[in-house]
Amino acid sequence: MNYHEIFYDVSERIATVTLYRPDKLNAWTARMGREVRHAMEAADRDDEVRVIVLTGAGKGFCAGADMSLLTGVADGGSTSEAAQALRHEAAAHTNEQAPPDFQGTYSYFPSLRKPVIAAINGHSVGLGLVIALYCDLRFASTEAKFSTAFARRGLIAEFGTAWMLPRLIGLSNALDLLLSARTLGAAEALRMGLVNRVFPVDSFVEDVRTYARELATQVSPRSLAAIKQQVYRGLFQTLQEATESAEQAMLESLQSEDFKEGLAHFYEKRAPSFTGR
Repeated sequence: MNYHEIFYDVSERIATVTLYRPDKLNAWTARMGREVRHAMEAADRDDEVRVIVLTGAGKGFCAGADMSLLTGVADGGSTSEAAQALRHEAAAHTNEQAPPDFQGTYSYFPSLRKPVIAAINGHSVGLGLVIALYCDLRFASTEAKFSTAFARRGLIAEFGTAWMLPRLIGLSNALDLLLSARTLGAAEALRMGLVNRVFPVDSFVEDVRTYARELATQVSPRSLAAIKQQVYRGLFQTLQEATESAEQAMLESLQSEDFKEGLAHFYEKRAPSFTGR
C-alpha cells in the first residue's frame, strides 16, 4: 500500500507509525484508518520488528475524527455513510485468531503480537484518545492534552471507550472524563493512570525510543507476545482459567530457544540474543 496520511519507518527493530496530517492536528480519516491498520499488521508480520510506536506529526497526536465528516452529518448527511467511513472497512482485515472483542475497527491493537506504544506528543482528543487507549502503553509529552470530547459534541462514548477507560483509570475517573469532557494535561493524566510516563518535550522522541529499544533488545519477543496475550485474555477469564492457561504456557516457554538464551546470557554476563522462538 502507498501511504498518504501516515509515515512508516523501521529502524533498530522499532516500527514507527506516524499520523501525518499535521495541518489538521492529524485528524482521523477513513483513509488514515486503513493505512494505520495496514502498517500495524505489516509490522506485526515483520520478524525484524519487535516494538511498534504510534505517534503524530507536528504539534498533535490526533485531534479526533475529521470534523468535516461530522459537519456533513449535522447538515443532513447520511449517518450510515459516516459510520461506514469511521469503521474504514475493518471487516476486511479481521484477525480470525483473535477474540471477537479485539477484532473491531480500533480494538484490534491488543490482537497484535507486538507491544504498541502510543507516543502522545500533543493533543489526544475524542477518537484520538480512543486510539491511544487501545495501545499497550501510553507515553506523553509534557505538552500533551487529553479530552474525551464526546459529551460536548452531543455524542456518546465511542468504540468501546466506556468499557476500556474504567479498566485503565477506574470507574470514578472514567465517569469524570466522559461526563465532563474536560481537558486535562499530562501531569494529571499521569496521576490518574491514563498514561504510563511523561517525558520533557525536548527529549520526548529519544526518551520513547530509549524505552522501545530496551524492549527490542533486552526482552524475549516470544515472552512479549505471550504475556501480552495473557493480559488481554485475562480480562475475560476467571482466576482459575488464567492460572490454568498460564501453566500450559509456562510448559511451552520452558521448551523455547528464548528460555535457553535467557539463562545463557544471564550466566555468561552478556547481552541477550533472543530469536523469538
